[in-house]
This record gives sequence, C-alpha cells and structure tokens, in this order.
Amino acid sequence: MSANLSIDVCYALPDAQTLISIELPAGATVQQAIDASGILARHPEIDLAQLRVGVYGKLKPLDTVLADHDRVEIYRPLIVDPKMARQRRVDKTRKEGSIEGRKWLPKDSR
Repeated sequence: MSANLSIDVCYALPDAQTLISIELPAGATVQQAIDASGILARHPEIDLAQLRVGVYGKLKPLDTVLADHDRVEIYRPLIVDPKMARQRRVDKTRKEGSIEGRKWLPKDSR
C-alpha cells in the first residue's frame, strides 16, 4: 500500500461542480483534505461550521480519518424538504388528470 492517499474533494452548486484531486499522507482527516484542496479559497461562501460534510454520501465529522480513493463531499442545505417536493409533484400530476397521478387515490374516487 502506498504512503500517500488519493483523495477527491467536491462541492456542487446548482450550475457548476468543483472536483479537486489531491494527494495526502496516510492518516489524513476530512478537515485536512478540505484545507489542502484549496476549495475554501475558490468558494468563500463555504462555512464548515454551518455546512455538513461526508464521504461518498455518508455524513462524517471533520476529524474522520480517510482511506485511499475516498471522495470528500461538502453539502449545501436543502431548499425544499424532499418529501414535500415529491408530494407537490404528485398533487400536480393528479390535477392534470394523469392515470399515473390517480393510481394512489382510493378506487372509488378514480
């Protein structure tokens, strides 16, 4: 096994994504990867005290030790609750009269 870890640090905006590949010594943490990537200089709006971070979609604290080929992700807050967004889409489809939207209604009201 190599002494260095190959790590990707990513941050996504609605219209653009930033993916930075870096090499770090073994035992490096999520915080060290973010600092070494320079992503905070590219995106000054990132506030690690407010935003969550994770590795491959799993939330992790900043002191998590990384493994080789991990992808550190910085998450933006959600604008809309996903359950609420889905409910709005279903309601819209039902109003349009689609069979797909009506299949969840009780049989007697279809």
